[in-house]
Amino acid sequence: MAQVLYVTLGCAKNEVDTDRMRALLSGEGFGEAFEVDEADVIIVNTCSFLASATSESIEATLELADEVAEGVRKRPIVMCGCVPSRYGDELCDELPEVAAFVRADEEDNIVSVVREVLGIEGETLPWHGALRTVEGSSAYIKISDGCDRFCTFCAIPYIRGPYFSRPFEEIAAEVTALAEGGVREFVLIGQDTGIWGSDFEEPRTLAWLLREVAALVRDVHGWVRVLYLQPEGMTDELIATIRDTPEVLPYIDIPIQHCSSRVLREMGRSGSPEELHALFSRLRAEIPGMVLRTTGMAGFPGETDEEAEELYEFLAAEEFDYTSVFAYSPEEGTAAAAMDNQVDEDVKLERTQRLIDLTEQLGFAATASHVGERVEVIIDGIEEGDEGVEFVGHTWFQAPDSDGAVHLSNGEAAVGDIVTVDLVDAFCYELIGEMVTEGER
Repeated sequence: MAQVLYVTLGCAKNEVDTDRMRALLSGEGFGEAFEVDEADVIIVNTCSFLASATSESIEATLELADEVAEGVRKRPIVMCGCVPSRYGDELCDELPEVAAFVRADEEDNIVSVVREVLGIEGETLPWHGALRTVEGSSAYIKISDGCDRFCTFCAIPYIRGPYFSRPFEEIAAEVTALAEGGVREFVLIGQDTGIWGSDFEEPRTLAWLLREVAALVRDVHGWVRVLYLQPEGMTDELIATIRDTPEVLPYIDIPIQHCSSRVLREMGRSGSPEELHALFSRLRAEIPGMVLRTTGMAGFPGETDEEAEELYEFLAAEEFDYTSVFAYSPEEGTAAAAMDNQVDEDVKLERTQRLIDLTEQLGFAATASHVGERVEVIIDGIEEGDEGVEFVGHTWFQAPDSDGAVHLSNGEAAVGDIVTVDLVDAFCYELIGEMVTEGER
């Protein structure tokens, strides 16, 4: 059967979407290629969150087109995800190298699309199997899609459409199947996870979902992690659930973007320095030992030197464990892109770098503070080096693919194993650990 090469760009939500397409195609007998020369068709799942991400997606596609042109066989390219969702029909003329474009909300038809571009006849039957192919011990679970916030800097509502919660029955079936397949860490993601269930005819809450998922994974000693919470989503019920449910990791990811009341208002968001300080103070008091991740944006239109300093001082005071910093990007079609008071590019980059320097200093210190702890580590990979085998994994306070890793050079383990480790040293966001033997526990 034809072989498919999958190329995924962007965030974890795209990884989930690619995996769903992989499962659908695999269920129809398509194989997976890992090199261009092995592929009969290439699926590129694109990101368009920022203009730079759109450019990267298009450049990656054109590079693949060059490789395809140099190959012996013609390998059609199917572009999926955010770029087709955002730019629609105009791509056909702009990218003749691409055989088909598939919007994010059309990806469940991927089998028919691939059959068509390859000229393969056959009826695509309804799929009743598991729509995941994840290997290893960590998996992202998409619990919602779309967004109704319409922050003035963000194009996601135009790309992904209105917010909708995924039904609990679908989530539960996926979690159960993944647990049976060996997954032990379940990372819940969406555009706005905190309001999951609010759009149901009989509303539910994220806290309720976390408790239900925790019950599903309890027998396999699973971890449950939730990402992309908004400040308004931190309800009393959710805080208590994170604190009191052992399977739910005390790792809270709240992108604030800014702290200035005026800037937040111009962004179409709510909040103030006082409210945000109060929220994080409460979280630390009610969930001792918790880890906090956030996101800050520098150079939003109209941001003054004083407001840039206000954000700097806020981040310095809060000492987040992990902070992602972005320079504001004027995204086509958003309200902020049409604002007159755009910040000069040099000023924007200077402010961004200053925030990065600060948050790296704080993040490195937060990572080093864990030295001396004994933790469980999920093994994500095994690398062969000049000094022998190194095991690379992550622990509860490190989100996979985001927050650094734990490096181990002793003991024995396989990818997917969960091992007990003493943390003995740190460098930047990375940690050095030693596996603990049965007799040492």
